[in-house]
Amino acid sequence: MSNKTQTVLITGASSGIGLDVAKGFLERGSNVVLNSRHSEKLASAAKVLGGGEKIALVPGDIGNKETGEKIVRTAVERFGSADVLVNNAGIFGLKPFLENSEDDIDNYIRINLKGTYFVTQAAVRQMKQQGGGSIVNIGTVLIMHSMAGLPASAALITKGGIHALTTSLASELAADNIRVNAVAPGVIRTPIYGDMDVDTFGGVALMNRVGEVHETTEAVIHLATAGFTTGVILPVDGGYVHGRA
Repeated sequence: MSNKTQTVLITGASSGIGLDVAKGFLERGSNVVLNSRHSEKLASAAKVLGGGEKIALVPGDIGNKETGEKIVRTAVERFGSADVLVNNAGIFGLKPFLENSEDDIDNYIRINLKGTYFVTQAAVRQMKQQGGGSIVNIGTVLIMHSMAGLPASAALITKGGIHALTTSLASELAADNIRVNAVAPGVIRTPIYGDMDVDTFGGVALMNRVGEVHETTEAVIHLATAGFTTGVILPVDGGYVHGRA
């Protein structure tokens, strides 16, 4: 990455991993363009971040192709570039395989896969004009190491697609100086778990605890700025993928 002020586009940025990633980039002096389906939550997130003129907000569902185009257009109009894209937005849920409906599958594909694909497409068009950029996708370690107690086939077929998109685009876009990597979180303490006692999952990791959002942010920023790294899917899971002690 160059010494100029970077503009970072983050989907799903109103809470959890996305919000903390925004905080991390703001602390580095970057401009950030934040997206979320929920406009009120997005406005609240901007207040929490306190970034003032370094923040632009683009509410909208990434399942609609126009939202990705608006995110990129806003970045260019407001800050002059679109340097880093963090594809964090997505949905996840647990449901036994035989209980998933056609609507369930369509919804996961529309948001997780189609949404990520077309936001990325819009960003890549701009990055090519600029001479390069960096993309960091958010996947999951459950693609590498599933868990019997977490029936999530509908969500995981689309998260697996994001892993495939990462490695495919890393190859296709390297000649354009666009790097594509992914972070694959394990169990991270975020609002996605609701009232569940997330610490009960700590024992599945070699480090015997769950992760915190700032640890995911550290990995995202590393991949976004590591100039000779592309095509990597980096587990942030406390050693879950490697087994238990």
